[in-house]
Formats: sequence, C-alpha cells, structure tokens
Amino acid sequence: MSRFVAETYQNEFLPTGAGEVNAVVTVTALGGDDGASTGAAAEIIIVDTSGSMVFPSAKLKAARVATGAALDVIRNGTLFAVIAGSDTATEVYPGTGGLVAASPQTRKAAKHAVAQLLANGGTAIGSWLRLADDLFAAAPAGLRHAILLTDGQNQHETEEELTRVLRDCEGHFQCDCRGVGTDWAVAELRRIASALLGSVDIIAEPSQMEADFRAMAEQAMSRGGGNVALRLWSPTDSEVAFVKQVAPSIEDLTARATRADAHTYDYPTGAWGVESRDYHLCIRVRARETGDEVLAGRLSLLLDGRPVSQTLIRAVWTDDEQLSTRINPEVAHYTGQVELAGAIQEGLEARKAGDEATATFKLGRAVQLAAAGGNDATMKLLKTVVDVDDAATGTVRLKRQVTEVDEMSLDTRSTKTVRVQRR
Repeated sequence: MSRFVAETYQNEFLPTGAGEVNAVVTVTALGGDDGASTGAAAEIIIVDTSGSMVFPSAKLKAARVATGAALDVIRNGTLFAVIAGSDTATEVYPGTGGLVAASPQTRKAAKHAVAQLLANGGTAIGSWLRLADDLFAAAPAGLRHAILLTDGQNQHETEEELTRVLRDCEGHFQCDCRGVGTDWAVAELRRIASALLGSVDIIAEPSQMEADFRAMAEQAMSRGGGNVALRLWSPTDSEVAFVKQVAPSIEDLTARATRADAHTYDYPTGAWGVESRDYHLCIRVRARETGDEVLAGRLSLLLDGRPVSQTLIRAVWTDDEQLSTRINPEVAHYTGQVELAGAIQEGLEARKAGDEATATFKLGRAVQLAAAGGNDATMKLLKTVVDVDDAATGTVRLKRQVTEVDEMSLDTRSTKTVRVQRR
C-alpha cells in the first residue's frame, strides 16, 4: 500500500477585507514495499482498425507490434483483452465477452490474434469505450487501465453519443490516449483522456509507437490498486473557486466534485504510482478583520475512501502590507503555467483562423511565460511555430511554414508543466 504525504505552500496573510485564499498542495505517494500494485489489475488495449490505418500501412503494422510490446510488460495474472475499433467495436482477444489472465500462453495467443488485424470501416470511439467498460465491469480488479490508439476523428457517431459514453465510463477505468499521424483531433482526444483521468499525446511516426505503448503499460503496472481522491473541507460561508492539478500536467478538477457533506467535496484522481503531484486550490471565504485567523480549508487524501494524509490551508488577516502582498512562489509559478497552456491553445486557434495579430500576441505571451517558468521543452516546441526575437518580452514572428506534426505536438503537450524549484 502506498503512503501519502501532503504539504501546503501559501501566503496565508490577507489584507483586511479580502477573502480569496490560494494555496498549492504537493501530494507525494511514497509507495509500499516495492512501489508497485499488489492488487488485481486489468488492462485493455484498444487499437483503431478503421480503413485509414493502412494509409500508410506502417500504422497498422506498428500497432500490431506495439500491442505485443504492451502485452509483454503486463504482469502474469493481470486480466487483459484487446479491442479492435472501427465504426463498431470487436473483442479481438480473448473473444469470450470477458478478460483473461496474462500468462506466456495467453500472451502468445493474443499476439497471434492481433497479427490478423485488418483495417476497414469508420471511427466510432464511443463504441470502443463502451465495450471496454463492459469488459472491465466483470473484472475483479482494483486497477483498471486502457490504452487507446486512433489515427482519425470520431466521425461515425454523434457528439451526444460520445458524451453519454464518457459520462457512463467516468470513474470506472483510466485511459491513456494516443493519436498517430496528424488526421486526429487534439481537442477530442484530450477530452476523452481528461474524462477518464488519462494522458494524451501524439505519436508522430509509427516507428515511435512500440516504445510509447511499452512505457504506458509499464506505468500502469507501477500504480497502486486503489483509487485516490482529494477531500476538501471548507468552512461555512465559503466557496471553492477551483481545484486544479498543475503538475505534472494541468487538469481542472473543479467540475468533478462530488459532495461528501455540507462543507466537503471529493475530487477523483485515479490510481497512483510512486510519484508527486501539485494542486492549486482557491477558496473564497468571508472577509475578516485585522488579527482574525481561520482554517480556510482542510485537504485530506482518501485511498479507497479511507483518509491517509491531510494538510491545512490557513487565512490570517493583517494590515501589514509587507506580509499581505508577499507573493508565494509556488502559487505564482503555477498561475503562470496555467496561463501558458491557455496562451498556446488560444494562439494556435487564432493561427488556424487566420488571425495573425492575435496568434502573434498569444504565442508571444506563451514564449515569455515559458522562458520565465523554465519550460525548456515547451520553448523548443514553440520555436517550431514562431521565430523568437526576444523571449523575455515575448517578441515573436509567426513562421510561414509550419508542419502539422509540429503544431499538433505543441497543442497536445501544452498542458505539461515543469515543477516549481523549491529551495
């Protein structure tokens, strides 16, 4: 079982009459004896087999190899299945309407079945997820994880159908999503991954698929079997403005809150490995007078519903401007990281719409924020779409020739953050 530690970073001092409390909470899972899951696990690999997967044929060939690589990583005894997705969903292996335990024999049989995959038909991702949900439902496993690969957009079912499926699947399993090539929609896969507490990324070339699948399966196998939730208590006459994961990537959890009691909300985070995540919390409390002090929030970590750690968020009112105007470095850093992601996405949208002035301004601001925040990887991606004249001031020029891969890579990875440097 993992052990959790939570620490609060904030400037607790507020000017008299103010009522907004901001804090960054770092949550660290220290792991159990070996840091790996000791409970039952279930893994489903969902491979796009629509007709476009053979244009070029290297995509489908790579998907077969990558699926085998992921199967090699999952532990013996892990329950698993492989789904082929087109405008319908098919259980390729084991084909019995359920999952099968991983063993040398079942891995070999699954690889044989995957080697026979052919590509035809359209794309209805909701049907793929629905079948995965049905298969997971019968699995006695604490950890349920899926890998979803597609090369196209969800053209063969309505937006309402996908929305309904995501709502039904939410909380049942986690799903890491990958788009191969450049014909898929970043916003669409990001939406799916976000709803299912997974990651999204681009696989620019089919040759990169095997290593990515192996890495996703390894990460899934390293996670604990329990589900972790944040439980936030705040006092009477308060309001939770937002709860956001801000590292290692940005994820707004605010709308996912479920009420535990009149003052308490739970926010799901899925299963964890040995890792650390940062959360930015903003709570609005009733303004007080100089010298007053209140407990503005209490954040507890729940593992399968049991509290395992907690930390406190304070508010102290003062008329000392030196105290109340002090900028907390953690809060400032992650406020910039969230603005950076938004600037990139808005800049790319403006560029697509032909609004060069807005695109230049937004992407220039993104360069400025990336430079200030030490986002070297993001800066490298930004330089594929803009020429940087002065990073400190955000002075940039739009590149005239930008590949789709570079643009989609920047968009997909815009929500990845760098951790604040603590002294």
